Amino acid sequence: MPPRTQVSRPPIERMLRIHEELRRGAFTNCTKLARTLEVSRKTIVRDIAFMRDRLELPIEFDAPINAYRYTHPVSAFPTVQVTEGELLALLVARKALEQYRGTPFHRQLEMSFEKLTGGLKDRITFSPADELQSVSFKNVGLGKADLAIFNTLSGAVLRQFEIEFDYRKPGEKKAVRRQVQPYHLAHRENLWYLVAFDSERSALRTFALPRISNAIALKRQFARPPDFSPEKFFATALGVLGGTGDFRVVVRFAAAVADHVREREWHESQELRNLPDGGLELTLRLGALPEIERWVLTWGSQAEVIEPKELRQRLRAAVEALARTYRSR
Repeated sequence: MPPRTQVSRPPIERMLRIHEELRRGAFTNCTKLARTLEVSRKTIVRDIAFMRDRLELPIEFDAPINAYRYTHPVSAFPTVQVTEGELLALLVARKALEQYRGTPFHRQLEMSFEKLTGGLKDRITFSPADELQSVSFKNVGLGKADLAIFNTLSGAVLRQFEIEFDYRKPGEKKAVRRQVQPYHLAHRENLWYLVAFDSERSALRTFALPRISNAIALKRQFARPPDFSPEKFFATALGVLGGTGDFRVVVRFAAAVADHVREREWHESQELRNLPDGGLELTLRLGALPEIERWVLTWGSQAEVIEPKELRQRLRAAVEALARTYRSR
């Protein structure tokens, strides 16, 4: 019978085991630990020295009982060391988790955050409430998502099960039953969307979760195409709605709002050009025009579309309709 190959434990795994033995007050020494962890006595000596000298754990050898012990209680193993700036970043991330509240991801992210920060408790003292007085988040128009529907969709995406649901398009009163292969869940512009292949229409479609109802996961699996990529799918979209077109969009902004535009990244394709009068010219490559039309309108008279001609015409019609609305009252 061939000799059994001994698999060496990673150092961090050994140290965590030593920490647990010391934390629960077990009478343990190098000989016992070496036998338990199946390593040499010298390896245990090096591990304990590292824990004491580098991780600053309160380990001492108690000669009368011939065992190592903690001189005072230690609740968490300090596996992570962070700078003050990194700590603040962790706290900001903790607060940012709130945008996922009400979804299955919130608890998972919360647990992951607690695991990451668990090792810091014995090494750094801080008060999140005090540290975050100068940091806040405000997302206007946060989307709503039914938790039961979200669970059904996310499970179908993960397990690659086809799903059926009723979907009501914007502006329509009646919902239509759809059967799709769900590829991806995306949180964009404060709203959850499902990207799925609609076999009846033989194309990928985007569905807003608040407009989905009566969702049922079918027991029929599908294979997601290996070349599907959410980054590629949304590449031609300003926000959510992409398209098959190829529009070079040029928008000129007045000096009064130029800094507001300059301070953000609106799209991966964006190019900025400063104008002599202090204004700014923004150039984008998009696959569709409806989203950019709505976006330009939010800037009022401070933005002018230079091209394409089709977008200028759409905006002119929108502005004329808006003027009629306000004249009528």
